Amino acid sequence: MNKNAEAFKDFLKEKNIDVFEMEELEGDQQQTVVFRSRITTEGQQLPTVVILDESIFALVRVQISPKALTEANQLALLKMVNEESASYKPFKFYLTKDGDLMMDVCIVLEEELKGDTIYTMFSFIINYLEENYRRFMQCIWQGN
Repeated sequence: MNKNAEAFKDFLKEKNIDVFEMEELEGDQQQTVVFRSRITTEGQQLPTVVILDESIFALVRVQISPKALTEANQLALLKMVNEESASYKPFKFYLTKDGDLMMDVCIVLEEELKGDTIYTMFSFIINYLEENYRRFMQCIWQGN
């Protein structure tokens, strides 16, 4: 297991945080470890992962909505995704090839991973989603 994942695992254990499932990716040159969880907003549980490898980056990824992109909402949703990505420094939004709406937060790590840094980012993500999730869903549902 890479040192960043080990440090995050130790942080979670020390703080008695048990909402993550850990998966080490086999055969990965960067020794990637994925910590899976969910963020609840507006009564919905959004799949969330923390991806840690040997690089200086940690990635928090949230699936805001599966299969969000439709013919009816394409223009409005692409516009909203672009505007949100340009407006919010830590968050980058995109649509997967399957049309899933995703949010990524890339964190540059210091010499060693500090679990508090990653965990603090979750409060920003949750606050953002509590304020904006409904707007995303209204845009996704338009025309349906």
